[in-house]
Amino acid sequence: MTKFYEEENANVHRGIYTLSEKATMAYEAARETVAQFIGAAAEEIIFTKGTTESINLLAQSLGKTLQPGDEVVLSEMEHHANLVPWQELAKEKKAVLKFIPLTSDFQLDMEKAQQLITRTTKIVSVVHMSNVLGTINPVTELAALAHQVGAVCIVDAAQSVPHMPINVRKLGCDFLAFSGHKMLGPMGIGVLYGTKKLLETLSPFQYGGGMIQEVTYEKSTWNEVPWKFEAGTPHVAGAIGLAAAIDYLQGIGMDQIQEHDQELTTYALEHLSQLPGITIIGPRTNRGAVISFTLSGIHPHDLSEVLDRERIAIRAGHHCAMPLHTKLGLVGTNRVSLYLYNTIEDIDRLIAGIRNAQRIFR
Repeated sequence: MTKFYEEENANVHRGIYTLSEKATMAYEAARETVAQFIGAAAEEIIFTKGTTESINLLAQSLGKTLQPGDEVVLSEMEHHANLVPWQELAKEKKAVLKFIPLTSDFQLDMEKAQQLITRTTKIVSVVHMSNVLGTINPVTELAALAHQVGAVCIVDAAQSVPHMPINVRKLGCDFLAFSGHKMLGPMGIGVLYGTKKLLETLSPFQYGGGMIQEVTYEKSTWNEVPWKFEAGTPHVAGAIGLAAAIDYLQGIGMDQIQEHDQELTTYALEHLSQLPGITIIGPRTNRGAVISFTLSGIHPHDLSEVLDRERIAIRAGHHCAMPLHTKLGLVGTNRVSLYLYNTIEDIDRLIAGIRNAQRIFR
């Protein structure tokens, strides 16, 4: 990114001069890198600010096709970014929101999913890996259920893309969204994947420079995909930074990263479970490397503050999933997020830090 700003900084797709051409080449090379990473074609990759903007883009563009009474099916474990846009859309279009419930072991109830996804369903939008529970959802099966009734399937992959190999063709989804900052990339850059066939049918999300083909005082026509969804000056340096992060992850190997995650998660679950007064909020199997828990007698915010004094950073609160916490009867949880830079020693320090907090609040 520094190299781009120092040596290639110019707007893309506009200038017939060397600096702009270099910037454009770097930007489009980043798109190719992202496409290869998730098994897509370059024209199916739209750069956004992040998962939140990607889903809002779909809510606005797909939303134009909804009619009163049409149904949107979500799950009870959605992040606010995959809930609030659909709430607002349902309000505007007089559509109906339905939620796939959880089982007692924090998995999606797939029998209920089959009942909820009907001929009235137009959109099924679900998280791949829960940012609270760690649950990995069967999105391939959900996509198949959606397609059986003519609905589209959207996958919030913000938590899964950084942690496991992802191939959109194998998942069978129509759209998939993720963010750069969760995978060693910069903030403010994200991706929306969509099948070319569907992207060509959708209206643009925003209007302005870069996304047009022809403009008169009376009307305008749109650029080809993916550029018709990238109005204005894009975050070129962010896209380049994301591509560099992907190169780094692929150099390690996504299979190796997933294996490392699982080793840490297994170790952390085993040792956290031995702490008195702890309740793990999430499944023991079929899960990713985020672990949420409560600790008897200690508010999540208090535990987080005590651990921070020991330079141990965890998240505390509802993690942008307030309805899920309400459903579970919780005001908040603590959440440990593990990744490729974490070690067994980090978990040991965490356990020691929690024991120290328990002594303080005893």
